Amino acid sequence: MSRETQPLLESSYKIRKDEENYGSGRSESEKITYVWSDLNVFVSVKDKKESLFGKSTETRKHILQNVSGIARPGELLAILGASGAGKTTLLNALTFRSSSKMIISGFRSANGVPMARSALTSQSVYVQQEDLFFPNLTVREHLIFHALVRMDREIPYKARIKRVEQVIKELSLTKCADTHIGLGAGLSGGEKKRLAFASEVLTDPSLMFCDEPTSGLDSFMASNVVQVLKDLAKTGKTIICTIHQPSSDLYSMFDKVLLMAEGRVAFMGTPIEANQFFQSLNAPCPHNYNPADYYIQLLAVTPEEEESCRQAITMICDAFEGSEFGQKMVQESQQIVNVDEDYRFWAGLEGAENPYKASWFAQFRAVSWRCWLNVVKEPIYIRVRLLQTILSAFIIGFLFFGQTATEAGVMNINGAMFIFITSLTFQNIYAVVSVFCAEYPIFLREHLNGMYRTDVYFICKTLSEVPIFTLIPVFYVSVCYYMIGLNPEVSRFLIAISVVALVSNVSISFGYLVSCLTDSVSMALSIGPPINIPLLLFGGFFLNVKSIPVYFEWLSFFSWFRFGYESLMINQWDGIEHINCTQGAVSCPQSGEIVLKIYNFSKDNLVTDIVMLFALTIIFKLLAYSALLFKTLRRAQ
Repeated sequence: MSRETQPLLESSYKIRKDEENYGSGRSESEKITYVWSDLNVFVSVKDKKESLFGKSTETRKHILQNVSGIARPGELLAILGASGAGKTTLLNALTFRSSSKMIISGFRSANGVPMARSALTSQSVYVQQEDLFFPNLTVREHLIFHALVRMDREIPYKARIKRVEQVIKELSLTKCADTHIGLGAGLSGGEKKRLAFASEVLTDPSLMFCDEPTSGLDSFMASNVVQVLKDLAKTGKTIICTIHQPSSDLYSMFDKVLLMAEGRVAFMGTPIEANQFFQSLNAPCPHNYNPADYYIQLLAVTPEEEESCRQAITMICDAFEGSEFGQKMVQESQQIVNVDEDYRFWAGLEGAENPYKASWFAQFRAVSWRCWLNVVKEPIYIRVRLLQTILSAFIIGFLFFGQTATEAGVMNINGAMFIFITSLTFQNIYAVVSVFCAEYPIFLREHLNGMYRTDVYFICKTLSEVPIFTLIPVFYVSVCYYMIGLNPEVSRFLIAISVVALVSNVSISFGYLVSCLTDSVSMALSIGPPINIPLLLFGGFFLNVKSIPVYFEWLSFFSWFRFGYESLMINQWDGIEHINCTQGAVSCPQSGEIVLKIYNFSKDNLVTDIVMLFALTIIFKLLAYSALLFKTLRRAQ
């Protein structure tokens, strides 16, 4: 055992729920006995062959078959089995995280109370196999955020911070407490695993689920992690985990093992009872052999020997159901289910509907703080964006430098203003189109763990990026407006900045919509910009607004290019009474009013155009939030 993990094992995780500590010795009423019986999981599989009517047929695949078990307080239960045995499916079923395409039947209860997902989420934690973090945060910032949204509402802030420092010390994260999780060198694999574990034990949960907690760790660190789980179980926690090919040392640390094979229970009991059971079947584990490896190989389906392997698995599973070990498990499960009615109301499990520990405003403060940290801790990104904007503005400014109210100047000025809109649109869409789809796995995990609501995340994420996306159009217009020679009145300059800022907000909202609709960054980048092409054509520069076909007029009302460009044109040419035309130039407009008439723009539409830009910003954001909410609800089913 390493010196680093020794403090963790000595502490016993006795946490007090006051200002000095969080939690205390776990009373009997706080312990959970988790029972599941006759769990069956089916999934629909489409038949590759077509039916007589030309439609593909679906068949049900039976993944879990009448799986029962019991996990008691103070015990570490390990689910073992070969690949495809049903370990992950069982864990997902126990935690109500199965895919919506799966059909699940059976009984799941805590202390005899039938469980719902919201009640389980509020009383348990799930340490998943994949480590997902925001790379810009430090270890301490990550844990503080979890403490703010996952601890009970009555816990004072100082007590939360003290608990964070305690967990950092206990899990040997002191040296990397102020290290960014993913930036630069970042954390090692073992440190990330310990951080994932620290995030979950902050709240001192009564029930813990762990999916492959030793995955990617060396034997020494894996032993430390299992020892941590073992020590946590001794404090009265109920811990269920899946383990892939544990060493003999790890196997001996488990209080109970659940052996899975072909979606059935092959055995459940202590490691000693497992040896006794397989001895009764004349298949004892050889001496000096890892029992876990032996049982997993015995219950695996070997290629080219599938039929004989499945027959042996069926015989073992049937034998366990009829054995004293199997009967004992069934009797214990029935005793838990038939507990007194007074005990069924333990800790508010019955009827619990709200999985969130923090209030809406507490969630908003915590998520806003983290989102803002993510923004300010990317100075290189911010500098690049601003530098890109300023360089682009200077290029446009020098390219269209010194335009005057002449025939050629009118055309150049009109083109420059349209470039304002198009360049900032594509720049902003590329900047945000990957935001929500890239962070979605982290958001979904935290949301399903009852940390914060979907609306809180969406609002905080969009608000945190407002400052940088407000500065960009201001810098852009400020640099090149007077270089080009646009209308020199200060009021016109301010209106131009406002219009371009509104156009930027609409394009950002549209980028959020694409990001929320897609599941991957590559898909978002593929479909985002091309959708803008038809909207760009309705802007009035390439196609006169009166020339838009009737059947496409409705689509033009979603084009921020149209309202933005008309606003800039009105702002530029309204009130210009004279344009210097070359002698003999027939097509030269004589005044600003004529320029607007050529494009079929009306100076009376300025307020309407600005209102439409506001409206499109709100509409696209509402659609983006609806898409994110729908996608999240669908995954949560």
